[in-house]
Amino acid sequence: MSLRESAADMRDELVRLRHALHREPELGLDLPRTQEKVLTALSGLPLEIRLGERLSSITAVLRGSQPGPTVLLRGDMDALPVTERGDAAVTSRMAGRMHACGHDLHTTMLAGAAHLLAAGRDRLAGNVVFMFQPGEEGPGGAKIMIDEGVLDVTGERPVAAYALHVISSILPQGVFVTRSGPIMAAVDRFTVTVRGAGGHGASPHRAKDPIPAACEMVTALQTMVTRGFDVFDPVVVTVGSFHAGSADNVIPEEARFEATVRSFSATAHARVQERAVTLVRGIAAAHGLEVDADYEVSYPVTVNDGAEARFAGEAIREVYGERRFVEAPQPFTGSEDFSFVCDQVPSAFVALGACPADVDPGRAAYNHAPEARFDDAVLPDGAALYAELAARRLALAAS
Repeated sequence: MSLRESAADMRDELVRLRHALHREPELGLDLPRTQEKVLTALSGLPLEIRLGERLSSITAVLRGSQPGPTVLLRGDMDALPVTERGDAAVTSRMAGRMHACGHDLHTTMLAGAAHLLAAGRDRLAGNVVFMFQPGEEGPGGAKIMIDEGVLDVTGERPVAAYALHVISSILPQGVFVTRSGPIMAAVDRFTVTVRGAGGHGASPHRAKDPIPAACEMVTALQTMVTRGFDVFDPVVVTVGSFHAGSADNVIPEEARFEATVRSFSATAHARVQERAVTLVRGIAAAHGLEVDADYEVSYPVTVNDGAEARFAGEAIREVYGERRFVEAPQPFTGSEDFSFVCDQVPSAFVALGACPADVDPGRAAYNHAPEARFDDAVLPDGAALYAELAARRLALAAS
């Protein structure tokens, strides 16, 4: 049987695991219940298991019957602080928590791939590392796992790494997407606090009003993007939080806003930090105010290795057919901490449409929304692709 056929036979087991994970979502780096469920799903397989020290990660190594290089497969496990809404077949039982980004599917697919590859262990020339990762949604669990040795667990660096990510809208169900080069944006957080002197709203000249200066900064950041950066190497700055004052006739002592910053190249990523901080400091100085500009670098650009992206695309076409593969014309504006793996190992990040078949992808709720829905029907094909990429890449290295 092919890996795809074997994965189809596992469908019921995959659905049960995904539903169990979806009912009990956990946040951040500490996922004890999720870790327990995954370990149970992997029990009985010929895997070398290592648990994380600073996070609830699982690193599982499958050693083939013949010597060879190492390939890494990654699946993230954490959920989001979102209250689920809608009429899905299975919903979260944890108040204020939801697998709104589909990580429960990634985890299930990766566990399924471990079963598929273990069953064909006698045909593998090399090792497969299964990277079950907490903390993708902000804490940067991938970087911590790298620090704890996930890339060196077999004694040598992987020759390639692959990750899958489901999408609840835009893509039709079952369609795979990837591209060479940047595929996900770098993301940073910019927090600005403008400090002045409070006073009466009727006499602003007797105070130092931070609100007009903060508003000017928000507008100037948008002008900075359009006039300071190449339109073909874009930057996105979105101010999503702005707070100041408590009454209409009181000038507050401070105004504070927070922005998310996205960029698509290492050059723009470095430059936007310097430009943004310089800009807000200059505006504050012009108004005679003080400012705290806290620029927090989060995830770098997720850059697909050209050869590995082409390899993944060819595998998808061969296994699933030409109609199931699309080459993305441009990167996604979301971000990923798989980028830390991409920075050290030739990698490919692949998206998979998981919109329910009876829903128009163009109208479906997107990832992170309370109404986001992911169809169980994609579980076997996701598990099979993980396994196909590892098996084919090891075979390629041996040829």
